[in-house]
Amino acid sequence: MTTTGKSFDQTRYRVRRVRNRVVMGLATGATTIGLIVLAAILFKLIWSGGAAWGLSFFTMITPPSDREGGLANAIIGSILMTVGGTVIGTPVGIMAGTYLAEYSRGSRFSQFVQFINDILLSAPSIIIGLFIFEIMVVPMHHSSGWAGSVALSILVVPVVVRTTVDMLALVPNSLREAAAALGTPKWKIVTMVCYRAAMQGMLTGVMLAVARISGETAPLLFTALGNNDWSLNMNAPMAALPLVINQFVNDPSEIWNRLAWGGALLITVAILALNIAARYLSNLGSVKQ
Repeated sequence: MTTTGKSFDQTRYRVRRVRNRVVMGLATGATTIGLIVLAAILFKLIWSGGAAWGLSFFTMITPPSDREGGLANAIIGSILMTVGGTVIGTPVGIMAGTYLAEYSRGSRFSQFVQFINDILLSAPSIIIGLFIFEIMVVPMHHSSGWAGSVALSILVVPVVVRTTVDMLALVPNSLREAAAALGTPKWKIVTMVCYRAAMQGMLTGVMLAVARISGETAPLLFTALGNNDWSLNMNAPMAALPLVINQFVNDPSEIWNRLAWGGALLITVAILALNIAARYLSNLGSVKQ
């Protein structure tokens, strides 16, 4: 190789190194900025929300703006509507995902349903709230916890459908073939073989769906509406943590602002715990496989 050729190769190498360092620097800078912003948000949340936590926060109801109190009614309301939405949406999502993965795999109808499911998965939650408002709240002439649960259940369905389809697709066909060779009916192959093999992944999807609906505000604004009093009646307006946060954060009362930060911290901790549990189950399933 001539001297000119070596010099040309060295120049190209230096240019590639410079470009690599520039791109690495930009990527590192962007990551650092994101981490700083996230750390600042978490610090503010813990600092302001932690000050509101105490025995009264978990045992007392929404107070007047000039008196100490807590968010017990909103906590219970969130739990009831989240559990209701999960109980309603999970079976529908699992059944739909089972149909797509086991009974109509590869068909045009299956592709169409999965496309619609992807659209629903990314649809703004406020649209779901307006839909339930139109078909439930308007005919019933009042808001209710049941309407909020149904709105949340619609948000649960696409997450569970996607996870169920993906987890059942990972089940080896050899397991299905072995069960079929023994004369096992299709429904029993699905429930006794496929479900058992994919159970941890499906539970992970359910937990992720619960984490998603735990902090939803928009659907509940049109359905549950909110309630400053203690109420366990699902057929009446019901308080929820996202609704209380939305209401209190815009109020001039310092007590209400502090309670709003406390509620935001509680939701964040709950979602973090659910995500950690979902990740643990997912990793546990991967280790066993």
